[in-house]
Amino acid sequence: MALAVEAGTRAHGTTSPNPPVGAVVLDPSGALVGTGYTQPPGGAHAEIGALAEAGDRARGGTAVVTLEPCAHHGRTPPCTSALVDAGVARVVFANADPNPKAAGGADVLRAAGVEVVHLPTHVEALRAWLHFARTGRPHVTWKYAATLDGRVAAADGTSRWISSPESRAEVHALRTTIDAIVVGTGTVRADDPRLTARGTDVTRQPLRVVVGTSDLPPGAHVLDGEAETLHVRTHDPDAVLAELGARGAVDVLVEGGPTLAGAFARAGRIDRVLAYLAPKLLGDGPTALRDAGVSTITDAVGLVVEQVSMCGPDVRISAVPASGR
Repeated sequence: MALAVEAGTRAHGTTSPNPPVGAVVLDPSGALVGTGYTQPPGGAHAEIGALAEAGDRARGGTAVVTLEPCAHHGRTPPCTSALVDAGVARVVFANADPNPKAAGGADVLRAAGVEVVHLPTHVEALRAWLHFARTGRPHVTWKYAATLDGRVAAADGTSRWISSPESRAEVHALRTTIDAIVVGTGTVRADDPRLTARGTDVTRQPLRVVVGTSDLPPGAHVLDGEAETLHVRTHDPDAVLAELGARGAVDVLVEGGPTLAGAFARAGRIDRVLAYLAPKLLGDGPTALRDAGVSTITDAVGLVVEQVSMCGPDVRISAVPASGR
């Protein structure tokens, strides 16, 4: 399963609105004979790639997949048919498919005489897609960098650089895996960000999304043509997410300032918080979150910390709402 998860990460960021799935095929002796991952929309699914590499060695063997094999005919034929035709004897999958159009693959395989095992496994590459399939909304990660006392800029407005080069490099790598980056018009006016992924191996750029009713300043970097930019003239997070979902965006990164983050928090539309905390103190300046609809401690949005790690000198924290909303 670890090899299948690793294969799926190669597809992360290239498959929306389809899931980035990884698959491996073992021959009857347990030797690895095939590896595959989802191709861009219209291309082969992970199982098909792994079976093609395995060839006749798949017969009587095992397929291990990060998502339940699909049982419907969409742009491509069902993977369940390919697995049965290849003579696979056993299929192990990590996550049940919540999409009613594609679900039921496990039952189809069992009916065809294939042994099926559900091995529940967290697959980071599938986090956003599973959320999208269950809720109909893109998954939203709010990412911010702050000092240990929670400041995202100094009192004079300067904010470059709060986080370390290591944290900034990690965020650029993250940008290559997501579908859209969202900021407000205020951030565009104040910081003039490029909102692109930068690095030597960048092959795709996310959609740049600017939220707000005011016009964008002429000459802003988000208008430079380096990547596509969408200006959504609203302050309603649900309207923004509806527009992005209609465009096939599954994984969304909110990088805007405290006001935009507060609007998404107030609407209950933050599905993960990704914080980079730098070992610095400012004592004054704007905080990371503003006007989140919380007036008393009992109304605080509870979070479950799922990971704490170091990124250079910074502390990286990933947390999700305790309510699961």
